[in-house]
Amino acid sequence: MEKISFDQLQEQLYYEKLDNGLDVFLLPKSGFHKTYATLTANYGSIDNHFIAGDGSEKTVPDGIAHFLEHKMFESEEGDVFQEFSAQGASANAFTSFTRTAYLFSATANVEKNLTTLLDFVQKPYFTDESVEKEKGIIEQEIKMYEDNPDWQNFFGLLKGMYQRHPVQIDIAGTVDSIHQITKDDLYTCYESFYHPSNMALFVVGNLEPKKMMTLIRSNQSAKRFAKANPPQRILPDEPNEVNEAEAVIPLSVQTPRCLIGIKQPSTGLEGRDLLQHELGMQLMLELAFGGSSPAYQRMYAEGLINESFSFDYTSEKEFGFLAAGGETSRPDDLVQALKHELSVLKQNGVEAAHFERLKKKKIGFFLRALNSPEYIANQFTRYYFNGMNLFEVVPVLESLQLSYIEKLLESTLEFDNQMTVSKVIPAGEEAAG
Repeated sequence: MEKISFDQLQEQLYYEKLDNGLDVFLLPKSGFHKTYATLTANYGSIDNHFIAGDGSEKTVPDGIAHFLEHKMFESEEGDVFQEFSAQGASANAFTSFTRTAYLFSATANVEKNLTTLLDFVQKPYFTDESVEKEKGIIEQEIKMYEDNPDWQNFFGLLKGMYQRHPVQIDIAGTVDSIHQITKDDLYTCYESFYHPSNMALFVVGNLEPKKMMTLIRSNQSAKRFAKANPPQRILPDEPNEVNEAEAVIPLSVQTPRCLIGIKQPSTGLEGRDLLQHELGMQLMLELAFGGSSPAYQRMYAEGLINESFSFDYTSEKEFGFLAAGGETSRPDDLVQALKHELSVLKQNGVEAAHFERLKKKKIGFFLRALNSPEYIANQFTRYYFNGMNLFEVVPVLESLQLSYIEKLLESTLEFDNQMTVSKVIPAGEEAAG
């Protein structure tokens, strides 16, 4: 077991790669009452085309990663949620574009709950009958999101930005695609992506590292896994240009929603360089549209935005984009204002004092977030699968220079062929327009 010290943050992380390939990270926090654990597969909704461990090429129905996440909580013995609850733990799971995570938090019976987590994720149980039953449940979930204006606006933006990349496809899939999923499909994806060598376990809380690592080693050594043969993802070549400049989605809403998205070509960066790029992009957006920015004050005063306004930069190895927007009664005016404010910032540059203030603010936010075991575990794993380290955030932020932000402004803000607008408008207005 390796001990990694981050002296600046006064954190000590314990790491071991087990014989079966599982990466285990333990972060003791003596002052915490709650322990939080995540077991995460490097597998998400974009993984619908791959070469399996046996060398065969597979194309599976959209939404299968999310479907698999649902099915994992069923075992021959019953509902795993009930087992966690009986042991005093709160359990959950989520699927993103690139990850599937299973997790629990508990203040007692931590070792028993950790054993439950490892055992149920590593013992799939699917039947034809249970798969058919689940289709109805997920169909209702999909239909519920079809009526969610913010969700539809976000995926309207992705469909507008991406021509071929599967990030444009709803994480849950479609009603048609989930009805194509079979028990054999689930086992194929499980065997391809849920091997311990494609997963990471992260535990944070009031724990004793040696004792917990011994428990984990013992649990894993008692199981037999096939030889590690990592799946090879197959992703389409994605043009730099967006799919369409504008998407308009009529829904039953009173107030329209509007998002702009700027598609970013793959950076080709890894590790600390990728972390610097992501943090730099986030800081650039904060400088452009944060609550203390002149642009935010102007747009708010003009009634173009309200408290729902937000912005974000999404960065993965395979794709990246920035998005900004929210509720607005004047979506077209908001689009013009956002483009104008970005152009002004690009032309005039960034005020040095404003940059330093926001950099310190971001460091402060991160340090406060380290008091949240949920934040630590979820963010660490996301960074880890992208070759980054959560505990390098502060030194990378401290090293960021104003010249780097200005270089990002110059190279990333293209409107002509990399920008998409998505608008949700009240149903009926599209006919009137």
